[in-house]
Amino acid sequence: MLRVALTGGIATGKSHVLRLLGARGVPTIDADRLAREVVMPGQPAWHALRKRFGFGICREDGSIDRPRLGATVFADNAARADLESIVHPPVRKAIANWFDDRATEACLQFAIADIPLLFETGRAAEYDRVIVTACRPETQLTRVMDRNGLSEDDARKRLAAQLPIDDKVAQADFIIRTDGSFVETEGWVDEISAALRRGD
Repeated sequence: MLRVALTGGIATGKSHVLRLLGARGVPTIDADRLAREVVMPGQPAWHALRKRFGFGICREDGSIDRPRLGATVFADNAARADLESIVHPPVRKAIANWFDDRATEACLQFAIADIPLLFETGRAAEYDRVIVTACRPETQLTRVMDRNGLSEDDARKRLAAQLPIDDKVAQADFIIRTDGSFVETEGWVDEISAALRRGD
């Protein structure tokens, strides 16, 4: 079974592509979803985040206020590194366990994990294939501003925290451009799914 990573820049369409793959029967897992789960109240990472960043990062119900925490870490590289050192290890473990479980399924040719910071964390070598979603930088900036309700300055800070999309594309086994229509994106997904089933 091929262990495949799906990555790309923020707002380049990873989640949409992951949904398309799942709809085609491909086993998928989302690192962002896991990251939300590991910081639920009472989890070890939740306690570690409160210790590092203070009670001010929590809402009244105790859950992490992600926008508030995001504003803090994207303005401070050291704070972002601390956040990643707390959240990434349990997420990595959960993904590894998930792939191990999939490997026991008969006739399964590949499974895909959506890992936004794959290259930034030096984890690409752990995977047999890497798919990168990409779009034009100006499209990406507009999407980040619109999706997250951010100013241009704040959106650029989010983008600067990741490798430039061209650097990711250069390291990809497969590329899905998301500048075009939904039909075009689905075409890329079908083509790459077929290639992975062949073991390409």
